[in-house]
Amino acid sequence: MSLTVVNPLDERPLPEGSAPPRLASVGGARIALLDISKGGGEVFLDRVDALLRERYGVSEVLRFRKPTFAKPAPEAVLTDIREAQPHAVIEALAD
Repeated sequence: MSLTVVNPLDERPLPEGSAPPRLASVGGARIALLDISKGGGEVFLDRVDALLRERYGVSEVLRFRKPTFAKPAPEAVLTDIREAQPHAVIEALAD
């Protein structure tokens, strides 16, 4: 019997780049929330949505969802997020 070991990590080299600058404030900002489709993510993001609006004065919260947590977001989801032109994106991971 042979044994095959598979590495589940994506080890492709990533292009060099830098992170975008941090927002000075989220007050009045448009924030995108990306649900990666893990159990509890929607509940978590509902609370994040409420807190962003109530405590931090976010003007608009946009919601997006990946079809599965097991794969990277499809290009269509990323395009929808880019076209919405949020000031920032928060990705939720929950279980």
